Amino acid sequence: MFRNCRIIGRRFRLAHVHFGHEVIEVATFRGVSETDSNKQMLDKEGRLLRDNVYGNIEEDVWRRDFTVNALYYNIKDFSVVDYVNGMDDHKAATLKLIGEPIVRFREDPVRMLRAVRFAVKLGFKIDGGCQQSIKDMAELLGGIPAARLYDEVLKLFLFGYALQTFEMLRQYALFQVLFPCTEQCLASEENSFPRQLIIKALQNSDNRIAEGKSVTAYFLFASLLWEPVQQLAKEKLKQGLPEFMAYQDAANEILSQQVKITALPRHISLSIRDVWGLQPKFNTRVGSKPSRLITHPKFRAAYDFLLLRAESGGVDSELVDWWLRYQNASENEQRKMTAPPRKKSQANSTSRKRNNRKKTVDSLTDSQN
Repeated sequence: MFRNCRIIGRRFRLAHVHFGHEVIEVATFRGVSETDSNKQMLDKEGRLLRDNVYGNIEEDVWRRDFTVNALYYNIKDFSVVDYVNGMDDHKAATLKLIGEPIVRFREDPVRMLRAVRFAVKLGFKIDGGCQQSIKDMAELLGGIPAARLYDEVLKLFLFGYALQTFEMLRQYALFQVLFPCTEQCLASEENSFPRQLIIKALQNSDNRIAEGKSVTAYFLFASLLWEPVQQLAKEKLKQGLPEFMAYQDAANEILSQQVKITALPRHISLSIRDVWGLQPKFNTRVGSKPSRLITHPKFRAAYDFLLLRAESGGVDSELVDWWLRYQNASENEQRKMTAPPRKKSQANSTSRKRNNRKKTVDSLTDSQN
């Protein structure tokens, strides 16, 4: 019906109708077919690989995930059609799956992440049967394509409730599937208390969104993966590698593992490397290196990351204060701040020369008199 329409998706076919910058997403009612395997396909674990069977509203309702997500708005009489007591669950602020949780989570394990996201965002509680099933079936997320999990992670952490989401993901053993290297570091802490940098970063992200400011995916991932990078870098430093190479190799290893789980786009991974790679360079405050560092395209993000490290006790706050003064200083002041300190012998030599010159001048003055 629309020339400006594009059909997308292979697993679930959708129509995107474009009107300038606006996109209207259209889906048909879904049905259930036991005869046409080309339209509906499950893998050996019961996960839906393809589901393009069209049906009517009575069939479609049973394909929805949660009861509160199965409410239909009738444009003829402006009523809400409810087949599964979704309105009652909405009033009770409860997320309840339609059907058996084990079956529904096997069909699409991402529903476990949706449960967490909806619960946090809406302030709902997850139904008891769903809670236990999520804990038991969290590992099924490992079979989801990495590209899809990357999109889901952005939805989880970039909608203004990142800190609460992080805590709930850990509660249901989902975080360890999404970020196994980070979870391993967190588990090494006393009582599994999360390291402060992650807490500070997620809280900062929530505050920025609340203030209407932008947040970036690369800064989020840089914060979530920093602890395993730092831990691995320390091991490489003990092996005798220079600091820069130790952090570079650690970053390569951690990112190569993470990209298999959440398919980080190349521009995201490059920005993450920049933020991490600039951290050791903040330690050099003499000579021309500070002036070159401050012109780096990712300097501001790297400095913000340094600030997070200081707030969480990972670096001396004096270093952060120095770089703040350096950014606001004039060129002449910056040169003074980065001038190499004179050695004591040089200072003494300069003082002796000054005294000798003074004696010579005094002698000449006396002879003239």
